[in-house]
Amino acid sequence: MIWFSLALLVLLALIGVPLFAVVLAGAMLGFIAAGVDLGVVALEVYRIADTPLLVALPLFTFAGYVMTASNSAQRLMALASAFFGWMPAGLAIVGFVACAIFTALTGASGVTIVAIGALLLPMLLKAGYSERFSLGMVTTSGSLGVLIVPSVPLILFGVIAQQIDVGAQFTIPQLFLAGAVPVLLMLVALSAYTMWSQQGFERTRFEATTVKRALWDARYELPLPFVILGAIYSGYFAISEAAAITALYVLVAEVLLYKEVKVRQLPSVVRESMVMVGSIILILGAALALTNYFVDQQIPQQLFEFIHGTVDSPLMFLILLNVLLLVLGAFLDVFSATVIMVPLILPIAVQYGIHPLHLGVIFIANLQIGYFTPPIGMNLFIASYRFERSVIELYRACLPFMLVLLFVLLLVTYIPSLSLWFL
Repeated sequence: MIWFSLALLVLLALIGVPLFAVVLAGAMLGFIAAGVDLGVVALEVYRIADTPLLVALPLFTFAGYVMTASNSAQRLMALASAFFGWMPAGLAIVGFVACAIFTALTGASGVTIVAIGALLLPMLLKAGYSERFSLGMVTTSGSLGVLIVPSVPLILFGVIAQQIDVGAQFTIPQLFLAGAVPVLLMLVALSAYTMWSQQGFERTRFEATTVKRALWDARYELPLPFVILGAIYSGYFAISEAAAITALYVLVAEVLLYKEVKVRQLPSVVRESMVMVGSIILILGAALALTNYFVDQQIPQQLFEFIHGTVDSPLMFLILLNVLLLVLGAFLDVFSATVIMVPLILPIAVQYGIHPLHLGVIFIANLQIGYFTPPIGMNLFIASYRFERSVIELYRACLPFMLVLLFVLLLVTYIPSLSLWFL
């Protein structure tokens, strides 16, 4: 019965049935086989929808969509260029920084490729960078911000991990702190590779007037990181309240002060952002219902005993985990992969002595690289459509950047103090 059910679910997924329906069907089949009333599924969906922390997801997502509808990308590029354009390979470093920040604020890697990539690619080509380097950089940089506050994928990991309630307890602000050093290492490593491989390009002069103009243009958005960080780490606000403050600030800045997002646009912005959030919450509710079945049947414990019989060291477990997550990241978006795999992996990782915060960083860092991992990494196809290049060409362009990020991933995986430095 179990194997037939699994085969049926795989078949449903392959023919294109929505993911939440596949996961929900798995939970229902499991409970039916166990003789449990299916009302428990509805209770699980309600439980996740009633979680106060979950309010942060739609609010941060809405703020990101409002920024996407404005000219924030242009101002961010100008600001980063004013501060970093004088450095060796300065324009490329500007791109790394701008893409990371924009992805963190908007919560969507693909949006960064469309918004900032459309500005950055012509600038790189005009400055003399090769087309292969420029395409690879724009395609890979779009995912850099998923470890930076207020990363929606990190919040999602935290929500799921807290619902499972295994291992050491942690807060969402601690999860953001855990991602700070790893993402800084990624930016430094990518910048170092770029300065080594791309030399001889003309640098822009550092001019006080240019910096002042860029600061003035971004005067309303410049305080945003301080608003977010202050609200989260001051201790006066919960993460959901910090998200509400962020959404309100962005709304006032873009609609009333910059006046780039018209009031008549807001219904469509709300609709687009909430459709994405709704799909995440629906998948999350279905996944936690399936998790409830797994816990009832002691499947994580059985899975740990099976793995432990073959893999007896945390080191080998982490190697296999990295391979698994890289493959999943190439086939699933970061949200789907997180809600499906965290309930299975977290209980096993804890028994290997891995801290949930460390696991969260490993998880999201792998899925970040999965965005541009062949054969079907999401960023590859978005960039292919946006820049009218073949996916095969983008595979080759992304390879050097992928190797650099894989090197950093190994450091982050096997040096836990890089994520747990504040504990």
